[in-house]
Amino acid sequence: MSLLILGIIVFAVVLMAGHNNPQLSRYSTIVKGLAILLMLAGLSSSMIVQIDAGTIGVQSLFGEVKNNTLEPGLNFVNPLVKVTEFDTKTQNYTMSGVHDEGAKLGDDAIRVLSLDGLEVVIDVTVLYRVLPNMTPQILKEIGTGYRDVIVRPLVRTKLRDNAVYYDAVSLYSTKRDEFQNRIFENIKTDFASRGLELESILVRNIMLPESVKATIESKINAEQDAQKMTFVLQKEKQEAERKRVEAQGIADYQKILSTGLSDKQLQYEMIKANKEIALSPNAKIIIMPAGKNMPILLSDK
Repeated sequence: MSLLILGIIVFAVVLMAGHNNPQLSRYSTIVKGLAILLMLAGLSSSMIVQIDAGTIGVQSLFGEVKNNTLEPGLNFVNPLVKVTEFDTKTQNYTMSGVHDEGAKLGDDAIRVLSLDGLEVVIDVTVLYRVLPNMTPQILKEIGTGYRDVIVRPLVRTKLRDNAVYYDAVSLYSTKRDEFQNRIFENIKTDFASRGLELESILVRNIMLPESVKATIESKINAEQDAQKMTFVLQKEKQEAERKRVEAQGIADYQKILSTGLSDKQLQYEMIKANKEIALSPNAKIIIMPAGKNMPILLSDK
C-alpha cells in the first residue's frame, strides 16, 4: 500500500511540475513511467497477503469487519482492506507470585478467601486458543486485546467465586483436583461464548497463611509419631507372643520328661552319656553305680 501511495504522489507532482515548468516536460515521461511502475507494484503487493501457519486473517473495509477469513498461505484481497491476524495456536497465560514468571512482572498471584475466611494465594496457568471461525466476532466485540479483556479478569473472578466453597486446608490437600476441575468447567463455558477454547487450567501453587502451615506440619508430625508408636507396639506384641510360645514349649517339654521317663530309661541315658565321656581323650576310668550293688567300669583301654 505504501508503494501505491508513493507512486500516486510522484505522478501528481510530475503533472503539476510539467504544467508550471515546460523545461521539465522532457523528463516527465520517464518519471511518470516510474510512478506508474510504483503504483502497479504497490497495487499488486496490496492485493496479495501472506498469512503465516497457525494464524488466521480477518478483513475489515472502512471499519466493517468481513465474515470470510483468510487461511494460512497466499491470499488475494481487495487492496483497500485492512487484514488483522489472530494467533490460533495454543497460548498460555500465567499469573504467579514469582517476579518474572507470569505474564505481568511482579506479584501477580490471585488472592482468594476460603470457606473458613482465610486468605489463600494461588498461582495459575491457563492454556487456551482462539477459535478460527470466531475471529471476526472477536474483532468486532473485543479486538485483539482479548487476553487482558477476557482471559485475565475472567480467570481471576472464577477462582475467587469457587474458592469460597472449600476451606484452606482442603484446597491445599484433598480437594485440590476437585477445585481445579470445578473452575475449568466454569471458565470453559464463558470462554466458548467469547470465541476462545479453554484447553487446560493448571493450579500450580497454593500458599496458605503461616499459621495454617504450622498447624498442618504439627498434624503431620503427630500422625507420623502415632504410626511409629503403632509399629513399636506391634513389634513388642510379637516379641511377647514369641516368648509366650517359647515358655509354653519348655513347660510342655518338662511335663513330658517328668511323666514319660522311667528309672531304667534314665539309667540307660546316663550310661550313654558317661560312655561318651570315657571315649574322650582325657577320660580314663569312670565308676558309676549299676543296679543296687554292682559298679560299672568304663575305660578307653
